[in-house]
Amino acid sequence: MAASLRVGFIGIGNMGWPMAANVAKAGFPLTVYDANPDAAKRFAEEHGCDAADSLAALGAAADIVVTMLPTGPIVREVMLDADGGGLASHLAKGAIVVDMSSSEPIGTRELGAALAEKGITLIDAPVSGGVPRAVDGSLAIMIGGDDEDAIEKAEPVLNAMGGRLFRTGGIGNGHAMKALNNYVAAAGFTAAAEAMIMGRKFGLDPATMIEIINNSTGRNFNTEIPIKDHVLTGTFATGFQLGLMAKDVKIAGDLGESIDIEAPLSRLVRDMWADALGAMGPTEDFTVAIKRWEAINK
Repeated sequence: MAASLRVGFIGIGNMGWPMAANVAKAGFPLTVYDANPDAAKRFAEEHGCDAADSLAALGAAADIVVTMLPTGPIVREVMLDADGGGLASHLAKGAIVVDMSSSEPIGTRELGAALAEKGITLIDAPVSGGVPRAVDGSLAIMIGGDDEDAIEKAEPVLNAMGGRLFRTGGIGNGHAMKALNNYVAAAGFTAAAEAMIMGRKFGLDPATMIEIINNSTGRNFNTEIPIKDHVLTGTFATGFQLGLMAKDVKIAGDLGESIDIEAPLSRLVRDMWADALGAMGPTEDFTVAIKRWEAINK
């Protein structure tokens, strides 16, 4: 399978680089493309693959294209509009596009319909696990798609990057699941941070609080790792940016509104992270959000 399926990979960034590296290690003929041509060239030299200098060149060299880009609108631009027609105008009918970015699920469904008109199948397959799990190929991958044959064809490529593959349903469901997972994570961090701020102001020691919570019913991922290892120590270096967390929480909050779900907590969490993003900046670690919430409670 690896010898016959040509893979194109768009987006050689913090996550895309190690993910594409694992595709190359799995033996797939690989061509990479990035808005920064030097990054694509460095990757190709390091991993013994090809770097495309245009979307046309990438399209001619790929049966399946993986995108790992910052936002859904950028994915749509690359697919349909960039360079006079987008990548879709250079892909053969029957090609598969796998969007592993954190994109908006409704936009994904719209893009899927637009690509289907051109004979191209879109699968959404966002990931969870961050850079460490991208490096070791153990990402959790959430797959949405309507074409079972296309998903089956793409699975060997996804297996090269992921430790567990989860089928979530039709097109857009993978992106919805990713956003909702990160909303739950963000809500948990927000609750723990507020508890620490309240406790400290009342006279409790934050380290003692976290130790007790981690031995009680309030225990969760955020209290066990991000707060314990990064907030209390002052390192603020989980590797996941504030801008990305705020984006995913916004996708979840907006999704609830778009399908007329009364989910006030999702909107509150969305707005709190948007405020933290505005105050702290997108490239800071997501855990610095607590600094913003501490500042407004002094």
